[in-house]
Amino acid sequence: MNRLPVVLATLLVACSAPPPEPAASRAPALPATIVDLTHAFDADTIYWPTEAGFQLEQVAHGMTEKGYFYAANRFCAAEHGGTHLDAPIHFFEGGHAADEIPIEQLVGLGVVVDVSEACARDRDYQIRIDDLTAWESQNGPLPDGAIVLLRTGWGERWNDREAYLGTALTGLEAVPELHFPGLHPDAARWLTQERTIKAIGLDTPSIDHGQSEIFESHVILFEAGIPAFENVAALGQLPPKDFVVAALPMKIRGGTGGPLRIVAWW
Repeated sequence: MNRLPVVLATLLVACSAPPPEPAASRAPALPATIVDLTHAFDADTIYWPTEAGFQLEQVAHGMTEKGYFYAANRFCAAEHGGTHLDAPIHFFEGGHAADEIPIEQLVGLGVVVDVSEACARDRDYQIRIDDLTAWESQNGPLPDGAIVLLRTGWGERWNDREAYLGTALTGLEAVPELHFPGLHPDAARWLTQERTIKAIGLDTPSIDHGQSEIFESHVILFEAGIPAFENVAALGQLPPKDFVVAALPMKIRGGTGGPLRIVAWW
């Protein structure tokens, strides 16, 4: 049997077919908008009043004797300060440490619950179940596995330590003078029992409001394995929903928290 006609026909079909797409064109499209939700770390970064804050020490900066430029620093910082992670072990014995939180729990669909008007009227405001259900009445149910971000408006006060914390004092005497909004324990309990979320964050120094003495919202969330992100920046730049969050902390083995780089895109 002469197979030449079959071979020629096959070649003609192959030559007339469109060329395969270049690999670059098959790559996922980049998001139209990316927002950095992280405050920079420097000497002015706000830490809990009992902590020393962020310290950056220059090790080298300049031309070497061999003719090339070289720069290096070392830093010292508490785990909890600036934009940072609270790992569940922070308030729950046996909870995940910073390096044990599954990476899937730190990336997901985000929502912003804006309570800035209520917080402007009351700097000790505690975000309530009603605030969360009001969001749902306008936007639909919280997506399963959402990362919930609470916008109190405190992020706009970041450059004024006294306005942000409620006091210019430092050390133990400052703690009773802290005044900033947080999440009410009832709302924390509702989120853990009535909804399924991956993580929660807000633009204040603590998931509990400044006047809390027993940090009940921390305990409720962390017992349920839900990490928190504190001192989150730029929440006013996000839509209420339909965006993705990636919150990637320094992977400190056994850490109770750590510096966090958090971004959103859509």
